[in-house]
Amino acid sequence: MNEITCQFLVIGAGPGGYVAAIRAGQLGLDTVVVDDRKPGGTCLNIGCIPSKALIHAADEYFLMKEAAAARAIPGITAGAPGLDWAQVIGWKDGIVNRLNNGVTGLFKKSRVKLVEGRARFLDGKTVIVSGETGEQRITAETVVIATGSEPVELKALPFGGKVVSSAEALSLQAPPERLAVVGGGYIGVELGTAFAKAGSVVTIVEAAGEILPLYDADLVKPVRQRLAHLGVTVMTGAKAQGLAGEDGDLLVETAEGEERRIPCDTVLVTVGRRPVTEGWGREELVLDMDGAFVRTDETRRTAMRGVYAIGDVAGEPMLAHKAMAEGEMVAEIAAGHRRVFDHRAIPAVCFTDPEIVSVGLSPTDARAAGIETTVGRFPFAASGRAMSLGREDGFVRVVARADNHLVLGIQAVGAGVSELSAAFSLALEMGACLEDIAGTIHAHPTLGESFQEAALGALGKALHV
Repeated sequence: MNEITCQFLVIGAGPGGYVAAIRAGQLGLDTVVVDDRKPGGTCLNIGCIPSKALIHAADEYFLMKEAAAARAIPGITAGAPGLDWAQVIGWKDGIVNRLNNGVTGLFKKSRVKLVEGRARFLDGKTVIVSGETGEQRITAETVVIATGSEPVELKALPFGGKVVSSAEALSLQAPPERLAVVGGGYIGVELGTAFAKAGSVVTIVEAAGEILPLYDADLVKPVRQRLAHLGVTVMTGAKAQGLAGEDGDLLVETAEGEERRIPCDTVLVTVGRRPVTEGWGREELVLDMDGAFVRTDETRRTAMRGVYAIGDVAGEPMLAHKAMAEGEMVAEIAAGHRRVFDHRAIPAVCFTDPEIVSVGLSPTDARAAGIETTVGRFPFAASGRAMSLGREDGFVRVVARADNHLVLGIQAVGAGVSELSAAFSLALEMGACLEDIAGTIHAHPTLGESFQEAALGALGKALHV
């Protein structure tokens, strides 16, 4: 058996794992990263990147359909567009391959050794990696668990046949004529919207009282309105019971307790994700658990010295950029730097139509914490830039302490607002007050100036509303 000894070993080459490995290599640590899939993990290969590519493609096709029907900007018309979804999938796969190669190139640049195979712990310092070329034994001073997460499967709707997870949905060779989406969280609504724009008849089934239950009603309302415009049927308070009949209709119990069959060609199940805590030898380690997650401290160290856990396996929020930040931090700690993780300024972005951005506390969160706040809100209906883009739905909202005006949270819903997430997070990270945002000159005409206008509104100095 081939044996490798290194200073820094990462199990999993997803967003957290590959960033941890690259940073460790840059800092001069002898680093090895192990994965049995292409570098990039779920996000790059079957999640964030391919889904956003397909969302964009569906957006472009839908805009052309709107122009062909003379429903776009007055004076602009177009012929009926065509859609070859298989070619779109090929384009999406090309983007993924480019990024895979990019990560591999960064490993080489940082002198990181990539070992392909499945790792299993023998103890807190040693793993056995099983791959196509046999087994390798790797011993390390510091070990990082970055095993990620996987889709949750429903007993009544196991994956297979017409029932697919988000991963399979991203590789369908044609939009389903009729698509039922079970789960109205961000993944289900994002993909349901994209397929609706691509021509599918879409029904979203959500057990909670509203879709996107992690966001407040004001942020969700414009999304619901857009879904109605797209012809998407939304069933809330409804529970999927399984497939029924010869045609395999989706059987649903409605909020009123009635049974209803939803004709469908494909059922996309997006009821959440769970951390991958089995299959890599966790039982050989002495780790504390926090529910389904591996428990860590503010440095992401586990109960075992020299063993860290990052990303989805280490707890909410299960976001790629959170995993990346943790990976960078852990690598620097292993190299002797002093770091702790601060979760207060992690943005969450929902790539629905319109998009939603949230960072920090919402007004409801602040009230629950007993904090007296002042809230400013600026509607895109008053934004010249939003008007010129033909999308006036949505707003920017700023939540701040009432006493010293420290900004506690920022939210927005609107077309393209995902690109405002950096400004929102930076304001929170830098400890900005309302006066800082209001006093910063924002370029006109941009969507970003709505951030300044919201801060002015919270100060009682609104200019354009």
